[in-house]
Amino acid sequence: MHPNAETLTNDELALVQNQAWAGQSAYVLRNSAFYQALWGDQKPGKHLRDLPELPLSDKAGLRLSQAALPPFGDYLATDRSFVKRLHRTSGTTGQAMNLAMSARDCDVNETVAGRCQAAAGLKAGHTVVHCLNYQMWMGGLTDHLGLERTGATVIPFGVGNTELLIRTILDVGVTAISCTPSYPAVIARVLDEKFPSLKPVDLGLKLGLFGGEAGLDDPRLRDRLRAVWGLEPRNSNYGVSDVFCNFAGQCEHDSRLHFLASDVLYPELIDPATCEPIAIDDGASGELVLTHLERDCQPLVRFRTGDIIAIDATDPCACGRTGFRFRVVGRSDDMVVVRGLNLFPTMVAAVLAAFPDLSGDYRINLDTPPPYDALPVQVELAKNAGEHPGLALDVAAAIKKNLGASAHVTVRPSGSFPTTDGKTARVIRSFI
Repeated sequence: MHPNAETLTNDELALVQNQAWAGQSAYVLRNSAFYQALWGDQKPGKHLRDLPELPLSDKAGLRLSQAALPPFGDYLATDRSFVKRLHRTSGTTGQAMNLAMSARDCDVNETVAGRCQAAAGLKAGHTVVHCLNYQMWMGGLTDHLGLERTGATVIPFGVGNTELLIRTILDVGVTAISCTPSYPAVIARVLDEKFPSLKPVDLGLKLGLFGGEAGLDDPRLRDRLRAVWGLEPRNSNYGVSDVFCNFAGQCEHDSRLHFLASDVLYPELIDPATCEPIAIDDGASGELVLTHLERDCQPLVRFRTGDIIAIDATDPCACGRTGFRFRVVGRSDDMVVVRGLNLFPTMVAAVLAAFPDLSGDYRINLDTPPPYDALPVQVELAKNAGEHPGLALDVAAAIKKNLGASAHVTVRPSGSFPTTDGKTARVIRSFI
């Protein structure tokens, strides 16, 4: 790892990356049966500019590998005795995967995660409560250790028992919270039920470190969090469990994500339909593809993340960091095609945010396979929202105007959708 990775110039970074790839590519070729089979007679080039000549790998291939050779698959590139930690993916998009990590893999993960949380403003003097799942998921323990790398005091709370969480925040003097963007709504409901004399702002939280879900790109959600909670919301935790727990976070100068792992992780963009490479330039968008430049146990090369991102800026930020800044548009497996239009949940959320009578929570329930002529959207009234007989039609009209797609909108009472401590599924395919 490079000590100044966050501020390297493009030329300096290219030198670091190519030196790392020379060693990593030889290591993968020598030790990974998975990539030996995938590449066949093809050999990786010593320069990263040659990387697109290699075939892509994906989650489906990893699943087959682990099913054939449990628990870690034939892309485990070390002896099992080198595995010092086992994590498991959340399984939100299919079969949960076993993640093997060496001591060095753990250190690299935690170092990069610490960069992201520090960029978002966490530092010594903060007391942060970490409210992600510790039960094998990397977002619990590994993210916790990343938070510790900033020098902050970290409380390993996990998920569940929100009433105890509120008491802990008040008793200990917690100043920051690490959780999903949807979790504050859960805390607010428990406050209303169990602590009616308290408002969210009374908890004294100053910094919200969010990850695990989309939605924080919407400035209206950020404004609501500031107004209701009195905290500064930061998108501090974007990662892909199979690759890194966290490799991107925002800084105080820009609400977009900075790519903060360029010394150990090489990014590409591809067209998700054709798999053709797309240059990482201002205004580009495509599926994010990642290659480990340092990984012992389960090194991945040209791994398709399934995440569609948009590159907003490639020049240095005012904070001094030089990694490109981007937004996550959505997951390719969450995309719904309506009469040829590619729609993502984040796009729908942005439309709903303009309606103060809505809570902002929603579901896209697909009970039949495609094709779709209209988007079926269920929305929820905000607490204490008044009568609005034409609200469904107004929301449908806004979706049509902003997204170009017809929508069948159903308005449900406040509190209709179950709240969750972890990730919230917005697209539900009940026909599968």
